Amino acid sequence: MAAAAAGNAVDVQARFGHSVKGLLTEKVTSCGTDVIALTKQVLKGSRSAEFLGQAARNMVMQEDAILHSEDSLRKMAIITTHLQYQQEAIQKNVEQSSNLRDQLSHLLK
Repeated sequence: MAAAAAGNAVDVQARFGHSVKGLLTEKVTSCGTDVIALTKQVLKGSRSAEFLGQAARNMVMQEDAILHSEDSLRKMAIITTHLQYQQEAIQKNVEQSSNLRDQLSHLLK
C-alpha cells in the first residue's frame, strides 16, 4: 500500500510537473507573442512619427510658397498702380500733343 501511495504520489507529481511545464510553455509563448505585437506597434509608431515629420516639413514648404506668392502679388499690385499712373500721364501727354498740333495747324493757316 505504501508502494502504491508512493507510486501514486510520483504520478501526481509527474502530472503536476507536466501541467506546470505546459503552463510555463504557454505563458512563454504568450509573452513572445506580446513582445512581437509590442515591437510591431513601436515600429508602426516610429513610421507614424516619420510620416508626421514629413507632413510637417511639407506644410512648412507650402507655407513658404504661400508667403512668397503673397509677397509677389503685393509687388505686382504696386507695379500695376505705377503702370496706371504712367498710362494716365501718357494719356494726358497725348491729349496735350493733340491740342498743340491743332494749335500749330491753326497758326500755320
